[in-house]
Amino acid sequence: MASGAAARHAVVIAGGGPVGLTLALELARHGIASVVLEQGAGPGEGSRAICISRRSMDILDGIGVGEDFRGKGLGWTSGTSFFRNRPVYRLEMPWPPGEKHYPMTNLQQFHMEEFLIARARREPLVELRQRTRLEDLDIATGYVRLHVRSPAGAEALDARFLIACDGARSRVREALGLRLNGRSHEGRYLIADIHMRSDHPTERRAWFDPPSNPGATVLMHRQPDDIWRIDYQLLPGQDAERELEAGRIAERIGAHLAMIGESAPWRLVWTSLYRAHCLALDDYRHGPVLFAGDAAHLVPIFGVRGLNSGIADANNLGWKLAAVLRGEAPLSLLDSYSVERRAATLDILAQAEKTTLFMTPPDAGHALMREAVLSLAIDEEFVRPLIDPRQSVPYDYVESPLTTLTGRPVDLEGARAGAPLPNLALGATPQGAHHLLEVLPAGFAAIVFDTAGEAAVRAAFAAAGPDCLRIGDGEALARERLGAVPGLVILARPDGHLAARLVAPAPEQLRQALWRACGRAH
Repeated sequence: MASGAAARHAVVIAGGGPVGLTLALELARHGIASVVLEQGAGPGEGSRAICISRRSMDILDGIGVGEDFRGKGLGWTSGTSFFRNRPVYRLEMPWPPGEKHYPMTNLQQFHMEEFLIARARREPLVELRQRTRLEDLDIATGYVRLHVRSPAGAEALDARFLIACDGARSRVREALGLRLNGRSHEGRYLIADIHMRSDHPTERRAWFDPPSNPGATVLMHRQPDDIWRIDYQLLPGQDAERELEAGRIAERIGAHLAMIGESAPWRLVWTSLYRAHCLALDDYRHGPVLFAGDAAHLVPIFGVRGLNSGIADANNLGWKLAAVLRGEAPLSLLDSYSVERRAATLDILAQAEKTTLFMTPPDAGHALMREAVLSLAIDEEFVRPLIDPRQSVPYDYVESPLTTLTGRPVDLEGARAGAPLPNLALGATPQGAHHLLEVLPAGFAAIVFDTAGEAAVRAAFAAAGPDCLRIGDGEALARERLGAVPGLVILARPDGHLAARLVAPAPEQLRQALWRACGRAH
């Protein structure tokens, strides 16, 4: 079909939420312009996604919004689970020495969107079109024709690539006749934001069968500006419309606050109803159309994996799309996006399924098992790990076609081939401490630890090749965490994952590892 007078773009992103804007800024970081279509006029309402993982904060640093998130957000490391009103499990998330960010940071999604929108408006390579609705699309040879409508009227756009970041009710997914496959759970949660002054620290609290919600569960998180997020489970048979009435919500929240000894005045700010889903597309790439975030997968809120997995999608796809558009990688590199991120989704769903079955038992058998675990956990240490909420952790692309595996796997977190690099402090500068990911280039990088490693990189890449970063003897923490040995070369991808870990490599080994990481293995 002829393109007519439609404006042509390299990349159009459907959806201007956190995932779509992160992707647009990732592309800009690699020199690629994009157009973002967003139906709304600005940030959304309510907290929605609130917990940002350390890995997501590292990614957000790379696109220039990390300090905004960090300055407003509330970092945390721990949590407590209760059976009725007795503590039975203490969650302690590691914060290794030298890491820049807390394991988790709480920040309401509308604040995230405010910071991302402001950053996008300052970026010349991002064109953000708000109040613009995608109505239909057609896939033609070499491009996608988009039919959109804004206050200015109807318009057609042509895109070489269309990225669907348009959420759980994706219009792109609907237009292509695709469906998410998997399982939806029966458990429902009413989510409420309240304003209340309290001195309780920032942590994750979960109550199983509390007096305030017998037979069900309640979750509670502190957010900035004295906002508290309370999620409480609705039991089967309870009418959702009735439960969403203001008086009923006030009754339930009042009972819970009284139970935990909170007597300060409070007011309701926002509510929503949630149901857990374990769903995903079978493939995240369909020709020139790719899917990210909730448009590609829906995961339960337990373990705070939803938005964090979407940010990881954007981080993974951004550099690959840029490499293809610059002619530095074959089109088939985009297939590795689906391979890597769908594998990550399946791992998330496997973990989230276990947590969801514990949080919202689907039948009497699961409920009996949970009560037995919780009852024993009051006095018995050995069963307490079964209450672990399995918080979000970054996925290692060990089995990716882009990863070079050699020798015995290294048993060091952040140092294994396929793993994301830890964002370790490297020392002080006049501007303060700097961290590993801050000094890496936007493209590939070779990290070396001695002259042997440097010589190997020079021999392999006499002309154009990855930038070389040497971590010296004074950087003891980084050398230890990365498992430094004589002659070690770590090849880092543009998204910070290890493409290869090679000891005293021959030049050809290094070249082959780089080719493989670019999707050009031969």
